[in-house]
Amino acid sequence: MTPERFDIYDDQQHWIGTALRSEVHAKGYWHRSFHCWIVRDEGEQRRVLFQRRRDIKDTFPGCYDITAAGHLTAGEQLQDASRELEEELGVHVSFEALTYLLTATQQLQGEVRGVPFIDREFSAVYGLCLNQPLEAYVLQPSEVDSLYEVPLDDLLALFRSEIDVIQAIGVQTQPSSDHAAYEPERIVREIRATEFVPHGTAYYTDVLESLYHVPKD
Repeated sequence: MTPERFDIYDDQQHWIGTALRSEVHAKGYWHRSFHCWIVRDEGEQRRVLFQRRRDIKDTFPGCYDITAAGHLTAGEQLQDASRELEEELGVHVSFEALTYLLTATQQLQGEVRGVPFIDREFSAVYGLCLNQPLEAYVLQPSEVDSLYEVPLDDLLALFRSEIDVIQAIGVQTQPSSDHAAYEPERIVREIRATEFVPHGTAYYTDVLESLYHVPKD
């Protein structure tokens, strides 16, 4: 597999070249990413979906995170990056079907298996209302451990520190073999805000508030 290269930028979003993914995270180069949050409507209640990252990820393994997201590789535009929906979740929609919410400037850092990283991103955030059950999603085994949904009201209350824990319903990634015979079993987890990727309280509250205004499916 050819190593990924990203376009890199200065802090004013001026393009300065390209670099390997490993170098981008090791040296903290600014780069671009695509985020998409999916919601669905159940009666009068709007629910929001989020994933749990695989434990093998090179940044924030095992954390809960955006429904689907990814970096823009060198030369990619946002329209191209929406492929993440198909790759991670098996969702086939046009870029035009997405609702732009905001652009976030984020600087995250940490250490995974003894290797430090600095993740500096300009993230374009989109929303999508898609009224299908969790079992209809096809999760990418290399990226997504499981997919969950909760009432949007509850997740917003969690990040506003109005409640300490939410109860989420989810499905696991299907095994790599015997797909035809696989029937997803729903799982229930109690989840706290500290178990999410630390995008920051403002990021989560701004995005979640915006999701109320994503047009119905």
